[in-house]
Amino acid sequence: MYKVFVKEVAIIVTSDKSAFKDHNTFNIKKVNFKELVQQIENKEIANVVLYSKNESKLLKRLHKLLPVVIAGGGLVLNQDNDFLFIHRNGKWDLPKGKAEDGETIEQTSIREVEEETGVRDLQITDYLGHTYHTFTRKGKLKLKLTHWFIMETDFHKKLKPQKKEGIDKAVWINKEMAILALKDSYANIRELFPDDMLVDDAR
Repeated sequence: MYKVFVKEVAIIVTSDKSAFKDHNTFNIKKVNFKELVQQIENKEIANVVLYSKNESKLLKRLHKLLPVVIAGGGLVLNQDNDFLFIHRNGKWDLPKGKAEDGETIEQTSIREVEEETGVRDLQITDYLGHTYHTFTRKGKLKLKLTHWFIMETDFHKKLKPQKKEGIDKAVWINKEMAILALKDSYANIRELFPDDMLVDDAR
């Protein structure tokens, strides 16, 4: 099963629709995906499932819906276990960006975090997972697949938000403040934070 986020709405992509009987179900091979996204954005429809019987072809069919942009990003912690957040377009977010030719996805993720925040000395400690979301660029609807890594750093110098990319803040946020920031973030970003990652300082 996969989730594709259209703003705050998660489209479920699955080969087993039995658990989603209250959802609007569409055959992934026949759906007009651009029209469906427009309906979701206009709040004309919600609780959507894209269905295919063939589990082995599900990912391939998902990637045929729209042009796919591969990206990498990081959930970064410092020595105080604070999280690195950016603020862009009025929302709190995590640093990420498009992969360049010849890069591994790990290299992409580190480079983008460094460019967007000014942080250095990053070490990848684990693969966190991936997210899908739709976005529009130059009038064309696309699907972004972002691979996320947990990173650590002992960097103590001043952060430098990449203003040319519309980032107005790059800050370290403790766990208690992260809970508040995530309320003003994106649904796909909230998915990256397990409950136990934030619970200790919130009590």
